[in-house]
Amino acid sequence: QVQLVESGGGLVQAGGSLRLSCEASGRTLRYYRMGWFRQAPGKEREFVASITWMSGSTSYSDSLKGRFTISKTTAKNTVYLTMNSLKPEDTAVYYCAADPPGDTSWSYWGQGTQVTVSS
Repeated sequence: QVQLVESGGGLVQAGGSLRLSCEASGRTLRYYRMGWFRQAPGKEREFVASITWMSGSTSYSDSLKGRFTISKTTAKNTVYLTMNSLKPEDTAVYYCAADPPGDTSWSYWGQGTQVTVSS
């Protein structure tokens, strides 16, 4: 089983940047797919980005238009979400998730970290 802990959220001004971190523990992520999701007030949770641990292949929500970048530090079992040119509509709770090998769903979730973008 994998435990996921997000950090790095906070208050940032519009146009600024922020990097979120997700530290995983419990077992190796070598064969995992890791992802970031977000949920704004009154809205459904939405997919942001994902990365496969071994290959580093990434996938992004089309709506982000290149402003967000997902990355990882393998030795630290940590995945990051770098957010640039932040907009007020990016305000949400951001969640880290893990898709184990042999699975077809996001089985593990972190507690979430709040990101608030002010004008």
